[in-house]
Amino acid sequence: MKKKVILLGAGLIGRAIAVDLNNLYDVTVADVNENALEWLKQNKIKTIKSSASEKNELQKLVKDFDLVVMALPGFMAFNVLKNLIECGKDVVDISFFPENALELDALAKKHNVTAIVDIGVAPGISNLVIGYHAERMKVHRFETLVGGLPVVREFPWEYKAPFSPVDVIEEYTRPARYIENGHLITKPALTDPEYIHFDGIGTLEAFNTDGLRSLLFTMKVPNMIERTLRYPKHIEYIKALKASGFFSDEEIEVNGNKIKPIDFTSKVLINKWKFQPKEEEYTVMRVVVEGEKNGKSQKITYNLLDRYNKATDTSSMARTTGYTCTGAVRLLLEGIYTQKGISPPEFIGKDETCFNFILQHLKERGVDIRKTESK
Repeated sequence: MKKKVILLGAGLIGRAIAVDLNNLYDVTVADVNENALEWLKQNKIKTIKSSASEKNELQKLVKDFDLVVMALPGFMAFNVLKNLIECGKDVVDISFFPENALELDALAKKHNVTAIVDIGVAPGISNLVIGYHAERMKVHRFETLVGGLPVVREFPWEYKAPFSPVDVIEEYTRPARYIENGHLITKPALTDPEYIHFDGIGTLEAFNTDGLRSLLFTMKVPNMIERTLRYPKHIEYIKALKASGFFSDEEIEVNGNKIKPIDFTSKVLINKWKFQPKEEEYTVMRVVVEGEKNGKSQKITYNLLDRYNKATDTSSMARTTGYTCTGAVRLLLEGIYTQKGISPPEFIGKDETCFNFILQHLKERGVDIRKTESK
């Protein structure tokens, strides 16, 4: 009998996860958005209209399933994860929430739960890489550059989002933390812009965002940073909105009504940043690990350039994020990874079998990650 998996969230990335897992397991997708569920129904995937926000309803929803996959907006995901752990359910999560998932580690162990979190592109693949190499060499420097962008650049944003604008704005407003010479450095997001060339793409602009997440607490590497990539000048428009108060969550009064500027901004941008059907885009990432092994210096670089798949009508961000997630689902359901508690991807990457399993899983789905080494 096939293992039963329930997926919470039927967005673009959730769809890719559901389609991939449905080839292997008995999959059901839950969401409150009937339009999102309709696409899945047409592709012969079981659906349930349900909200994950209320604990009692969530408990009833997941009780008959072997595993829960979360692809939810970041603002609600931490509480949902906590509730699922208290239900005693193993979880694989791609939601990008601001809270520290490691705070739930003791709770997960108490309930004998394995919860794999942040298992997407970055965080995700990048964490797997540093987890793997930190076990096998002395790492001095770790850097990730990553972005997802439309092929066609349209004024003024030259950007589209495969997920909620609220989650993107969170990247632009949350202070960016990184490690420099063994010290924690905190700067505003969008700082230290730098132009960087990528083969097959051209010049992109990198800037600071708070992407290291769990690595700040789990890895003892003296220099670590993650930076987001956009087309040049995109951040100038974002800075203007930010400085003008459009990202504020403090209520203001407009014609007798109280609203939060960020709610208004998100409502406007959801259409401006929405990918159109069959719109082509790509995901680009470069991960660099530098250090010493057997007394010799080494530099290891992983390059990823993935594009929208016309044959399956699947975006690159959905492919790279979703298929990394489904690889982790397989690790759990096939008994390859068994560690209890909260597991960020770097814990999985430490194990060579698990690391190679996910890379092979991605390769089989056409996600090509190229590794180069130099001494």
